[in-house]
Amino acid sequence: MLTLTNPAGLWALLGIPAVLAIHFLQRQAVILPVSTLFLLEKTQRESASGRRFDRLMNSVPLWMQLLGVLLLTWLLAEPRYQKARSTQRVAIVLDSSASMTVVKDELKAKILDALPGLQGPATALELTVFESIPGKARLYAGSSPEELAAALDAWQPRAGLTDPAPALRLARSLVAREGIVVYATDTPIEAPPFDARILSPGEPLDNVGFTGVTLVEKEGATLWQALVRNYSGNRTSRTWQLELPGGGRTEPKSFDLEPGAIVTLQAAFPEKAERVRLVLSPDKFTLDDSLPMVAPMPKKLALFSATGGAYEELSKKLQRSLEATEPVNDAATADLTILSYDPLDPVVPGGHAIVFVNDETKGGAYLKGGIVAEKHPLIDGLNWQSLLVRETIQLQRRPSDTVLLYQGTRPLIFLRENEATPEKPATRQLCFNFDLRLSNAATQPAFIVMLHRFAEELRAAKVAPASELLETGQSLVLAANGAADAPPLRVENIDLDGKVLDTKTLPAAARVRVDAPADAGFLRVRQGETPLLSASVHFADTREADFAACAPADTLDEGSAAAVERHTEEDHWWRAWVLLLLLALLISWHFTREREASKVQSPVIPPKQATP
Repeated sequence: MLTLTNPAGLWALLGIPAVLAIHFLQRQAVILPVSTLFLLEKTQRESASGRRFDRLMNSVPLWMQLLGVLLLTWLLAEPRYQKARSTQRVAIVLDSSASMTVVKDELKAKILDALPGLQGPATALELTVFESIPGKARLYAGSSPEELAAALDAWQPRAGLTDPAPALRLARSLVAREGIVVYATDTPIEAPPFDARILSPGEPLDNVGFTGVTLVEKEGATLWQALVRNYSGNRTSRTWQLELPGGGRTEPKSFDLEPGAIVTLQAAFPEKAERVRLVLSPDKFTLDDSLPMVAPMPKKLALFSATGGAYEELSKKLQRSLEATEPVNDAATADLTILSYDPLDPVVPGGHAIVFVNDETKGGAYLKGGIVAEKHPLIDGLNWQSLLVRETIQLQRRPSDTVLLYQGTRPLIFLRENEATPEKPATRQLCFNFDLRLSNAATQPAFIVMLHRFAEELRAAKVAPASELLETGQSLVLAANGAADAPPLRVENIDLDGKVLDTKTLPAAARVRVDAPADAGFLRVRQGETPLLSASVHFADTREADFAACAPADTLDEGSAAAVERHTEEDHWWRAWVLLLLLALLISWHFTREREASKVQSPVIPPKQATP
């Protein structure tokens, strides 16, 4: 394979018509007047029957000069020959952000068209393609354009904003310093790291889409409220409608959005409908045009209050502040027991509990010393410095208890965790080692927040069904039966009518991590016949829905000269061509000089005068 390093050298071929033009321009013939008229007649006959270009003379200087032009052009073009068994390694990093769905097909065509240029003069091309998300498997490795096209078809960009630097670093390590790293994106980087080249088919787009949804209770009815944003700088109009199970649809309703505006759509959630889908009239970016919804239903938390007396009102306030709770009359069936501890009647709770000290005396003086909070999720970020506590009786603390708050050397709040036994499950008890009535704890925001954190941790650990609104790709941890003989979990993607689209299984454990799908839809999780989760999944990444920063870019040609030098070798005969060029010029000069010397002008013979 021949490669011309300097194609501009081919302009030297213009010397060929220049040489021919020079040889067409001969000197004007010398006029020799003669008295013999029959020569004139002979000249006229030859001129009439001669060729049009009879002034171009076939001569040695002509051919030597043409040869010299060809040799000079060859030298100026700097030809190089392909090295045997040379391989060009190329690593392509694909931007995995969701906005790439708009330019996915165009990007595929550009990558396939660019493969010959990326290979350059090398005899083989070695491709590696992977996403910009760290830890994801390679999409393709090989040299087949057809297999690469299939891998790009199967690629589904759904991630949020990602930093491509780790992936570009990995790409550079794979192809080494001599290889090519390409970052395929829709938002070009001015100075990409690791000497990466940019390929971007992106362009600014006008987009309108959902940004979030909430469901509220008003006058006994459930209302959905969806936010819609116009990301463009132009005023636009859209329509929305609800899709119902069984194929039903509401009538489309139109609304207008000003540039950059956010509007709220609101309507009643259909009665007896488990799932609905709110859709907008589509645009080029379709991921945020669909909003699946289910009615949220958190796990119910059964509360039992065993405080009585002065703690009764505090217990009722706590129950009212917690969502999705129901009172029960038996501590054995309660998920959380609120208990006041009386040393004269020491009742030890058997399950999850919040325990307060009940001191019937007036208490002693206020405790002194600095208040110190330990690092723990229940107490992190809470301010207890304004807490005032009187000296009261104390709970019996175990060595295994975890102290959360000290004042001086006295533990004020500690957490007791009882491990599971064959007879009883594991329990947690939040113990307040002072009488709240003899302190200002009930007026402290940190106190209420801490109680809510404890209750929500118990709710999260409860094995019970729940309904939630999730975002695409969101991770959550579900409580499940972790017994050795427990069945595995089935994670099902379902449609609006509840039909299963695909299923995957997860091993049983007490806490199982479940990832929401990358596309909007509905999700259901079961363990055996026990439902654990029913959820809707919607796209809500506003950064990926904004295309203002998208722009086209192509820097694949950068560094091509270095690749040519790496995979080719120079013409080793260039010295011979230089000598041949000099020889051609000398021969041309020699024959031209001889021809000039042989031209001797004949004397002019004056015509004879006619006699009378």
